[in-house]
Amino acid sequence: MKEETKTQGKSSFIAEARREQIMEAAIRTLDEIGYVSASLSQIAKRAGISTALISYHFSDKQDLMNHLLMKLVEQSTSYILERVKQAGTPQEKLSAFITASLAYQGTHPAHNTALVEIVFNARTPDNVPYYKLDEEEEDPLLQTLGTILREGQEQGVFGDFHLSVMSNMIQGAIGEYMLNPAVIGRVDLETYSSELVHIIHRAVRA
Repeated sequence: MKEETKTQGKSSFIAEARREQIMEAAIRTLDEIGYVSASLSQIAKRAGISTALISYHFSDKQDLMNHLLMKLVEQSTSYILERVKQAGTPQEKLSAFITASLAYQGTHPAHNTALVEIVFNARTPDNVPYYKLDEEEEDPLLQTLGTILREGQEQGVFGDFHLSVMSNMIQGAIGEYMLNPAVIGRVDLETYSSELVHIIHRAVRA
């Protein structure tokens, strides 16, 4: 019985490792040739495996992209929230949120490209484009940002403003660096990050 459990555990580990390999190859494919051209054969080529092996782990391209999207969102969210957790005051948390969000973009460019490609090209299992989904209330990053801003207002260190408007403005400014190549060409990541922190703190302070 123990041997059987051990074998099952090993098989599960191997299957999980294979899925990770496929999703990493999918990220590279999306980064290099985009969603439309990212066929299972192209992904298999970059993973160094057969297309049939991908089909064993994922039912089709849409299934693979749905799993990959969840993985990308979870990774970026964990990275940002972990750094926010280490901060103390609302001001420090807000700075940590902005700098961590931009730092993740800078250190994971291929992940960001893959995320954008999926959001603007893929569809949910219900055939709804991801960019048309209205899931703001379920977005842990927007929830966290709203909590930071609310705490700052309650403590009297942030002024009076609409939480949703300010949260979306901050997220929009963060996302702009990832989505606008012209901005990247004119301003380096460190400068953009420090300037954005300075501007936002001036906008929210009491």
